[in-house]
Amino acid sequence: MDTDTPSVLIVEAEPDLAELYASWLEDAYHVETVRDESAVGAVVDGGFDVVIVDCHRLPDGPSSELCDSISSRGIDSQVVAVTGVEPTVDPEDAAFDDYLLKPISRDDLRHSVENLLLRRTYDEQLGAYFELASKKASLDGRLSEAELQSSQEYAELEDRIAVLRTRVNETRSQLLERDHNRRLYRDVSSAPD
Repeated sequence: MDTDTPSVLIVEAEPDLAELYASWLEDAYHVETVRDESAVGAVVDGGFDVVIVDCHRLPDGPSSELCDSISSRGIDSQVVAVTGVEPTVDPEDAAFDDYLLKPISRDDLRHSVENLLLRRTYDEQLGAYFELASKKASLDGRLSEAELQSSQEYAELEDRIAVLRTRVNETRSQLLERDHNRRLYRDVSSAPD
């Protein structure tokens, strides 16, 4: 599998729908399909970035079990639940990262996958940024100003932090361009301490 191309697994019992969803995504992603949850275990271990699951049409049981299995096995896949009804689970207990109500369109599906991948990128960038910022703060507390100024490694660390800060801001801007994420950011920003 090409590691530069994001990968998507579609779990869909209806072959025609699986093919349709795959055709909507295959120009931008590495896409594989499986018909039921029993085949997912081995495939998910292949490291898919996004798993799209039909929640009410699979013959092998409730798809929430698949979502829970992905979470419990520590698999770093984003899960999109495709459903014909509004989810009734508490959002904090949800085993999926996004859901789409049927009938879905090409734009809905692509937007969901793009959004989840962008959120993952943002999370990864923030993690890397805070890791570097923590290293810098540690050095700032232990070394004198003269030692910091004369250290080539410290200068490189500052440069890496600056580059990463720019990437984080660019990704954040891309996220905020989307209405759903703008509302989400507003809700998070206004949350009480």
